[in-house]
Amino acid sequence: MCTAITFQTKDFYFGRTLDHTCSYGETVTVTPRKYPLPFRHGKTLEEHYAIVGMAYVLEEYPLYYDAINEKGLAIAGLNFVGNTHYRGPEEGKDNVAQFELIPWLLGRCASVNEARQALERLCITPTAFRPELPPSQLHWLIADRQEAIVLESMADGLHIYDNPVGVLTNNPPFDRQLFRLNDYRALSPRLPENCFAPGLELKAYSFGMGALGLPGDLTSQSRFVRAAFTRLHSVTEESEQASISQFFHILGTVSQTRGCCDTGEGGLEFTQYTSCCNADKGIYYYTTYENRQITAVDLRREDLDGSKLVSYPLIRQEQVRMMN
Repeated sequence: MCTAITFQTKDFYFGRTLDHTCSYGETVTVTPRKYPLPFRHGKTLEEHYAIVGMAYVLEEYPLYYDAINEKGLAIAGLNFVGNTHYRGPEEGKDNVAQFELIPWLLGRCASVNEARQALERLCITPTAFRPELPPSQLHWLIADRQEAIVLESMADGLHIYDNPVGVLTNNPPFDRQLFRLNDYRALSPRLPENCFAPGLELKAYSFGMGALGLPGDLTSQSRFVRAAFTRLHSVTEESEQASISQFFHILGTVSQTRGCCDTGEGGLEFTQYTSCCNADKGIYYYTTYENRQITAVDLRREDLDGSKLVSYPLIRQEQVRMMN
């Protein structure tokens, strides 16, 4: 279970929480422009836009969970179990395996507008990376500073939705997630008026009562509503430090604590990491469950014309600054 959001001050920001029962050894990984990207059903992309994101690197291939490219296009894949359906390969289509989608799009598209055009020819196939690694059931949030869209591959075809709230969680399908916001149209960050009954004196005994009814549980639908409410009412300064601080606070409202979400199979789901990307500057910030200090990898400090992957293991030990 995960939550992804977009955010904009002076710069454009994009990131997500990744909620799971365990880590797979993911790293912040830079794919430079000349690192060959092979595709199972198409030609190898010998040169492409540089990419930075969170990836599980296997057999020298970056299996990205979320990433941005040097042009400011961002993508995150989130679990969409029970609704996903891949097909093909299909003749006349650009057939791309599920695990290849993020590098395929970020390698060749500079904007959401270009991504839309590429998606018109796309067929996401169920091709496995290896037999013991079946394709993940995902849908994707794709965004730049101009707009955000959601991509879903379902039994009735490929769906592309405009995303006016800049938030995505897991189930149900995005159009139903968005529709549920109608149930909360009366919520507000302001103190509410007394509309209960004429002549009945009711007092606002606490700040925050305008948001009474905002769901606080860990289900994907509730996280969608909570993240959308928080993001849409967020107020912050425009500096880099203020922007990334606010971004992590927004995603903090949907962060999962170990022990509060039992998968029923002996596993406890919690927020493995939280990311925040400055897509304009190419900086990937993150925290982990064990380390709340923000760590960063700057795409533009690498050799972008290089031909080797660069990976930075996550810093997971808590960093405490002693003041005396």
